[in-house]
Amino acid sequence: MAEQRDAAGGIRAWSRAHRGKPRRGAKDNDKNGKTARKRPGKKPLIILGLIVLIIAVGAFVWWFATRNEVSTDDAYTDGNAITIAPKVSGYVTQLNINDNVFVHKGDLMVEIDRRDYQAQVDQANAQLGLAKAQLLAAQAQLDIARVQYPAQYEQARAQIETANANFARAQADYARQHGVDPRATTQQNIDTATAQQRSSHADVLSAQAQLRTASLVPQQIRQSVAAVEQRRQQVAQAQAQLETAQLNLAWCDLRAPSDGWITRRNVQFGSFLQAGTSLFSIVTPQAWITANFKESQLTHMRPGDKVKISIDAYPQLDLRGHVDSIQLGSGSRFSAFPAENATGNFVKIVQRVPVKIVIDAGLPANRPLPLGISVVPTVYLTH
Repeated sequence: MAEQRDAAGGIRAWSRAHRGKPRRGAKDNDKNGKTARKRPGKKPLIILGLIVLIIAVGAFVWWFATRNEVSTDDAYTDGNAITIAPKVSGYVTQLNINDNVFVHKGDLMVEIDRRDYQAQVDQANAQLGLAKAQLLAAQAQLDIARVQYPAQYEQARAQIETANANFARAQADYARQHGVDPRATTQQNIDTATAQQRSSHADVLSAQAQLRTASLVPQQIRQSVAAVEQRRQQVAQAQAQLETAQLNLAWCDLRAPSDGWITRRNVQFGSFLQAGTSLFSIVTPQAWITANFKESQLTHMRPGDKVKISIDAYPQLDLRGHVDSIQLGSGSRFSAFPAENATGNFVKIVQRVPVKIVIDAGLPANRPLPLGISVVPTVYLTH
């Protein structure tokens, strides 16, 4: 037991003496680890260099392949949207359309009650017939005037010659009755000669007045001609009123001005329509792209450049087109409230210019493009 206690005490004493001192083998291992960390191998450096080289080559290839391309996501589909509005008022008696249906040019879409407008056509026809009859009467009166007024002038000349002859004879009787011896005649004969002389003189004055009136033959004929022209203008006016009434009657039928799809319908059967009120719109099949490129992207862009078009709604479509035209002005210039840079401090803002892109290929005939959906065009510059 005493030996065991002495051995245990020796072990504890040795442990206290060697506590905190590293072992010789551990110290050698630490030195080897530090040496390994200070001297890495060449393989990781080679791998890192290859990765950097691959990235640089890829970046160069990407830059080389896209150096002549410009793209924008500020683009959308565009097209013609024809607003349909009636030109006459009335109740809808027939409605042949519905939302988003396709119509062909000339199809009857809406019919307005035509009875009032048919009555206007009948009334205008009657007015036209009356005006034509009055014109015929005025033309006949002109034909009569061209014969009557010259004849009246000749008659007036003959009457003045007769009146002058009668006056000369009465003047001679008057002189004879007053020149003879009163015993050779009677007072009655003298009075009769005096009365005849005065009456003949009055007839001469009347014939002269009638001749002056009858001498206005050109003026009287021109008056008849003017009456004919007046009636002719009344016929033209009645004809215009008839055409207006016929147009109003024709406008009771609203027909499609072009092929397209019905959108924004705002009409129901039996509704009362006011002239000029928007009923619906027709979106035509022709569609194009309006892309708002930055002004810095237009340096080498020209009409005719090829375009690849990507549509968010139809990612499977591979559309191809070309630049049709570039608007001569930025979008802000034609806005409702264009910027006025002369009123304050100028801040340069990159402007965008609308570019019209026409679709050439890739669009199926049975898949129309809705207006206003987002697209991403990529223009391949060739200049």
